[in-house]
Amino acid sequence: MSAPMSDINVDHLSAVRHVILVMSGKGGVGKSTVATQIALGLRHAGKKVGLLDVDLCGPSIPRMFNVHQQDIHQCSEGWLPVFVDKEQKLALMSIGFLVENEQDAIIWRGPKKTAMIKQFLKDVVWRDLDYLIIDTPPGTTDEHISAIENLKAYNPDGAILVTTPQAVSVGDVKREITFCRKTHIPVIGLIENMSGFVCPNCTECTNVFSKGGGQALAKEYHVPFLGCIPLDPELSKSCDEGKDFVEHYEGSPTLQAIQKVVDRLVKIDRDLP
Repeated sequence: MSAPMSDINVDHLSAVRHVILVMSGKGGVGKSTVATQIALGLRHAGKKVGLLDVDLCGPSIPRMFNVHQQDIHQCSEGWLPVFVDKEQKLALMSIGFLVENEQDAIIWRGPKKTAMIKQFLKDVVWRDLDYLIIDTPPGTTDEHISAIENLKAYNPDGAILVTTPQAVSVGDVKREITFCRKTHIPVIGLIENMSGFVCPNCTECTNVFSKGGGQALAKEYHVPFLGCIPLDPELSKSCDEGKDFVEHYEGSPTLQAIQKVVDRLVKIDRDLP
């Protein structure tokens, strides 16, 4: 896990048009799944996308794309990300590529974690990207502060907050909104994940948990509501097998919900003519 040796001082983030953080108040709400599907949706919309996994203690992104056995290579400019497609439209970087055994726990104190995140933001050779999606750890930690401090010079577009309908999760996201406001990170919008269950046989959506908590929270705090994404066994299966859900399940109610979020992101793209 040695740092890349580079004699060339290159600002790799300067060529990234949009930087978006995906955040959640607590673990287990499907934040990484949402980040993955947003990245895939943007790629299918014709965008060039990078997905940076800074959830150092729970790096799940490489497995969701079935590239967890890949190695990171270095060039004179820094670390080269792992591409998941032949067209090289979607690139990944994660601590999961750098550990010898993916089952090993990352037992680091705060300073080492913040140094690793700073290195990811400084040394990964993304080249020209339309979007860099950053999957952050749950909560409001040193990792968040480090990422935001190192991104401020690039005016990140803001954060997408992920919650589930239950009151416990919604309450944690309130603190996440407060964190964003105190650190001057715009809230792009809020997603209510696991909102209903899609039957794999008839595709009917049934409410398993309560519904509407995320939408009510967005209204209370005056932040945009990006939509509801239901529980879907096929989405879980796609993530487990490293398949492209967007490509394989066209017409799914879950995909339609994800597509609405992607459409909103493309619509607010400030650089579109």
